Amino acid sequence: MVYILLLIGFLLLIKGADLFVAGSSNLARLLRVPPILIGLTIVAFGTSAPEATVSIIAAIEGNADVSLGNVVGSNIFNLTLVVGVAAFIFPLVVQSETIRKEIPFTLLASGALLILISDIVLQGFGSNLLTRSDGLIFLLFFSVFMYYVIEIGLKSRKESLSVEIPKDITWGRNTFLTLIGLGAIVLGGDMVVDNGTEIAYTLGMSETLVGLTIIAIGTSLPELVTSITAALRKESEIALGNIVGSNIFNILFVLGASSIISPLPINDKVFLDVILMIVLTFILLLFSRTHYTVGKKEGFILAFIYIIYMVYIIVRN
Repeated sequence: MVYILLLIGFLLLIKGADLFVAGSSNLARLLRVPPILIGLTIVAFGTSAPEATVSIIAAIEGNADVSLGNVVGSNIFNLTLVVGVAAFIFPLVVQSETIRKEIPFTLLASGALLILISDIVLQGFGSNLLTRSDGLIFLLFFSVFMYYVIEIGLKSRKESLSVEIPKDITWGRNTFLTLIGLGAIVLGGDMVVDNGTEIAYTLGMSETLVGLTIIAIGTSLPELVTSITAALRKESEIALGNIVGSNIFNILFVLGASSIISPLPINDKVFLDVILMIVLTFILLLFSRTHYTVGKKEGFILAFIYIIYMVYIIVRN
């Protein structure tokens, strides 16, 4: 029965992502904003709903390994396999604003995470802890990011008011498609995580390993399926915006909210994962600067890095 529910979860993810991308890309046209902004906000937040749910519940239950491991593992998965597979299907066009502002903001958020969990080295404390005050700092950073996105959206809207929209694209239908798609994504992601985790524990995997692998991959399946669907539809701006926005949302909002609910003790093993996340974000920035696209070759390299990473953490744990 567990395997059947796992399969149903995957089917909901795939169909939900198809409806979600179709609806949200049309909403971008109706709102007269660039698809990249829809990717950074509606799509990114929607596909990050499973990470938020899992990490916040884990924080309430006092399970820091799952809460932090889920976010870091999901971000690494997004930067490698999600970008890699999407770029391999259809080269991802990168806007100059994404290179100059959004990806560097992801680097800033990742660097802030590394600093805030380094209490022993930087402050001489007895243990590393992501405290409630650290969580508030993350939420303040998140507010700055949202202000930037809203400001860019309003500016873009003014510049595109003269563009005509086909009559068959309506608010009601596309809002409905977006909500139904998002609901299927969240429900499917939840089913995959719950049943995948049950299978993993049956196979004798540790809690930290489950957090970095099964749960991280499971909660990132919406990003993977949504970005692949966007790439197949040649909506590359939504595909990349989804990944960048999701990573920012995961660090600043998900970890911010989780650590405010309950301070998170930091497992020493996760430092290498956070450093790798920063390095991968920098690599994505470098790849994005080559002809303003992330092509098939770069996509293959990123996907291969994830395979190596998976082997490493399985051996490490």
